[in-house]
Amino acid sequence: MAMTLPVSDADPFDHDNLEDPGPLHEKLREAGPVVHLTRYDTYALARYEHVHAALTDWQNFQSAAGVGLSNFRYEKPWRPPSLLLEADPPRHDAPRRVLSKIIGPRALHRLRDRWAADAAELVDQVISDGAEVDAVPALAEAFPLRVFPDAVGIPASGRENLLPYGDHLFNAFGPPNDLVAKGAPRAAELSAWVNAQCARDVLDPDGFGAAIWAAADRGELTPEQAPLIVRSLLSAGVDTTVHGLSAVLYAFARNPAQWQRLRDQPSLARVAFDEAVRWESPVQTFFRTATTDVTVGETVIPDGAKILMFLGAANRDPRRWTDPDRFDLSRDPSGHVGFGMGIHQCVGQHIARLEAESLLTALARRVTHVELAGPVRRHHNNTLRAWRSIPIALLA
Repeated sequence: MAMTLPVSDADPFDHDNLEDPGPLHEKLREAGPVVHLTRYDTYALARYEHVHAALTDWQNFQSAAGVGLSNFRYEKPWRPPSLLLEADPPRHDAPRRVLSKIIGPRALHRLRDRWAADAAELVDQVISDGAEVDAVPALAEAFPLRVFPDAVGIPASGRENLLPYGDHLFNAFGPPNDLVAKGAPRAAELSAWVNAQCARDVLDPDGFGAAIWAAADRGELTPEQAPLIVRSLLSAGVDTTVHGLSAVLYAFARNPAQWQRLRDQPSLARVAFDEAVRWESPVQTFFRTATTDVTVGETVIPDGAKILMFLGAANRDPRRWTDPDRFDLSRDPSGHVGFGMGIHQCVGQHIARLEAESLLTALARRVTHVELAGPVRRHHNNTLRAWRSIPIALLA
């Protein structure tokens, strides 16, 4: 006997659920492998098994029709689609191959010492300013905005535009709600600024951006693809890392024993970051579109339907993780879907890990205790699990 498809009229994008998505995630996981969200006529996947399977099956769950609620089969995108995030093979192959090489292990090795020095300098400055700081602007935003645009090779002027641009971009993956409306007045201005930074003559000749244009010169990309790939770096390389760093700093402030473990064993910095990405899932949701009638569990999702994958719910699925609500450096967090999975897995994840390793190692050398110094505040975004303020005390 066929099971009845569970349905829900919940709105994952309302402010209550953005503030605390945990209760909704639990309801969706327990309801079944697939839940029909009637409000948006989309099919929700919240269990790890099915989210992981959808992420790795690009043939049946396509990205090219948009990774947001908007369906590019029927709707015009508000900006040219990303060649990495919103494309499938064969259109996806060359951009992914080129970028993977440019920001691969050799690039990380070249950046390691410089970023470690930058992190130490920032930590020294923050500590000298006083024991209590807001970790979001002082550390989680300051460090990526200091090192990542330099690595891409964009000018120093105007970098303050990156965060509001990314905020609107990730809001736009959701429904046209008040969060999208809030960013709409500046969307054209911010997009024009970002697009201008992607031009060949603007980029530093030693940065990732110039290397992308050099690949076009060698015929590995077309000249039309090059600026879109630079844009992908600038679009996805800042906000996600900012909120990942915020998550790990918040986790340590709430778990002093885990901070002591890091101080005793600084090589755990990358494990700590990945565990925080699993625990908080800075990227909470992404959509796919069914390319055919596809069966998940006992449900047939029809061709052309939108599928909403709850990465945050999958990363706390007790079917996959023991004691999933606990931040624990003894856990092996590999396999989490916080960076996606499969051919669309975040190509810049190793850059984010190096940024986190640099900052956490610098902090662990100087700071004996991290603790919350006041109430935290969330920043609501349709896609991101984001922060506005995390007051912490850093005791050296």
